[in-house]
Amino acid sequence: MKKENPVVTIKHLTVAYDLQPVLWNVNLAIPRGHLMAIVGPNGAGKSTLIKAIMELLKPVAGEITFDLGEHLSKKEERNLIGYVPQNGSVDWDFPATVLDVVLMGRYGHLGWMKRPKEADYALSREMLKRVGMETYENRQISQLSGGQKQRVFLARALVQQPDIYFMDEPFQGVDAQTEKTIVALLKDLKKAGKTVVVVHHDLQTVPTYFDDVTLINREVIESGPVETIFTEENLAKTYQKEANEVREELVE
Repeated sequence: MKKENPVVTIKHLTVAYDLQPVLWNVNLAIPRGHLMAIVGPNGAGKSTLIKAIMELLKPVAGEITFDLGEHLSKKEERNLIGYVPQNGSVDWDFPATVLDVVLMGRYGHLGWMKRPKEADYALSREMLKRVGMETYENRQISQLSGGQKQRVFLARALVQQPDIYFMDEPFQGVDAQTEKTIVALLKDLKKAGKTVVVVHHDLQTVPTYFDDVTLINREVIESGPVETIFTEENLAKTYQKEANEVREELVE
């Protein structure tokens, strides 16, 4: 059986802030149709990696290529890439309703000067229902809880209908019900053949939530299937701890 090409290939990526390298010589292949976790300590460059892939940060060096289809324009390619930012990086005082925020996910398809059509509203409401937020469409986004806000941003990414999703700590600060909703959504996206890359911090849930894991600490320590890569030895190397310390965190 022929092995599929990676949906994203990263070669020799280096990213720096004020000339201080945050990521160094990252080489990574993201497999198509998989759920991948990006795992590492605080300051390891996990969010920076996602932002560099999304072209929100300009690398010092390196190359990032997508395999999303032949003869796509840059705009068409970008419309096939969805992004769920970190909760804390969003200005929640922006005066918009829940439905307004989700509709923003359609702007890449519409163009900035075109008004959403009834089909765009219908799709937005469908995705709000999918994340359990259909009764909140007229609520101001600033009035929502952390978990509710995260669901709305997931709906915004869904309404874009991309082939690959990048999610920056979607489980951070959410309630148990929202976490359950997100996990079910990840599984559904995989069944639909989508690729999902998630910056994740809870080591205990990596084996049950994801197919693949990339361990990173300014550079890629290891990357591949969870069953072979997610070991105490590799985690100890990533977090620069003793293996017994990692073992205690995994069983807490």
